[in-house]
Amino acid sequence: MDREWNDSQPIYRQLRDRVVAMILDGVLKEGDPLPSVRNVAAEYRVNPLTVLKGYQQLVDEGLVESRRGLGMFINAGARRQLLQGERQKFLGEEWPRIHATIERLGLKAEELLNGAASRSSADTAPSKSTESNPPTDKEKP
Repeated sequence: MDREWNDSQPIYRQLRDRVVAMILDGVLKEGDPLPSVRNVAAEYRVNPLTVLKGYQQLVDEGLVESRRGLGMFINAGARRQLLQGERQKFLGEEWPRIHATIERLGLKAEELLNGAASRSSADTAPSKSTESNPPTDKEKP
């Protein structure tokens, strides 16, 4: 998890969002324990009650369960539930804005797909700094 906090949201909410991201990314899987409240509080230098409040939101949402004396664990179906919610949120909040931009720019589906494909191939292509360069005239003997 990132150690930086921003001032736009309460820390407990940011902590909750980070755990959600870890579940969605597959870092935390169903049945996995959450890091202990004390460990998170010490590592990120926040009040344990702040961590507990963030964890409690996850419990209230049905994503995590508390097992007395053992800690908190990711519930079965948590990732599926989060994906469904995040998809609805994306389609309801972000997609209309993105779609309007696509329309405004007159982009076609092929251009979007080609742009995504070229970007992903650029991510996997070797960089010029790692390729061997022929010697210049000054370097030749």
